[in-house]
Amino acid sequence: MDNPLPPTATTTVPPAAKLKREYDAARLQDDLRTLSEHVWSLQRSYADDGTVTEAEIDWRCLSLRSAGANLERTDPGGPGLLEHEDTVWREKAPYFSALLADIPAELRAVRLLSLGPGAKSWLHNDTKYGPAWGNARLHVPVTTCPGAKLFMEGTLHQWQPGEFWFGDFSRMHQVENTDTVPRVHMVIDALVSEELLELFPDEYLADLDRDDVLVNKRRVPLSAEGLAAHSVAFDIPVSFPSWEEEDGQFLQPQEQAPATASVVDGALVLTVAGKPTAKLIHTGGGEFRFAGWTDERTITIDPAGDSPTVTLRTRVGTAVRELTVPARAL
Repeated sequence: MDNPLPPTATTTVPPAAKLKREYDAARLQDDLRTLSEHVWSLQRSYADDGTVTEAEIDWRCLSLRSAGANLERTDPGGPGLLEHEDTVWREKAPYFSALLADIPAELRAVRLLSLGPGAKSWLHNDTKYGPAWGNARLHVPVTTCPGAKLFMEGTLHQWQPGEFWFGDFSRMHQVENTDTVPRVHMVIDALVSEELLELFPDEYLADLDRDDVLVNKRRVPLSAEGLAAHSVAFDIPVSFPSWEEEDGQFLQPQEQAPATASVVDGALVLTVAGKPTAKLIHTGGGEFRFAGWTDERTITIDPAGDSPTVTLRTRVGTAVRELTVPARAL
């Protein structure tokens, strides 16, 4: 979600970096022409409470991956019950698809974003959409024009078709298009991995403080018996299920809600105050992140012995905040 306030994480590197890959602009534009036969939707954002806000400028989207492969979801998504899946549009774009398959990271949303003539955003940052929270937002420009401009912390960027860019959009930025034709980028949200970091320029990595980066763990599937063994009930701070909470807010005195982690349709699901809230993805050692999100927010379930526990964790870079609460087996 857009946020008018500066992010809480700090970093010493520039907000953008050109990565060590380039793509064939003509082939990108061939796929774009195929997909442009369909009328794209206006960009939408979804709040935690389900409120949908549609863009008031000419800012259109076609999703190649979205939450639940829903064609109506033009937002990047967030933690919840649905995982990101390919939509029907990806199979119609073979070059886009091959490009995505070759990115060495787990992909979340992938969207074609068209910034129309006369469109201009406000100055803002995107909450927790930076490497400090395990998120990497990648851009592959497909078409551009002289009037299409991105300002990141006041610096002008005009990325060219076929280039591959990372942008830390948790930092202040603004886009505008003063031209007469749209600008189209493929915007890829990926989980930060060690392999993805290898695509960054050497000079960027040399200046990067690795304590500012959250590298996500890989998935570790559990058997049906393993999932059932982690089924517990516990109390949870009401702010913890919200990825938009301020860093560390869940450690502050607040209302507690009854919660369970239980198996639903073959997956472990977090239910809070009777409401299914998030599918849980195992990353090893009984630790689970929320589906659709990063290791920024995890739950570790220790069901052993007579005193099972649940440990709630949030991360900013390598810094970890945690709270362990008692649980009971279901």
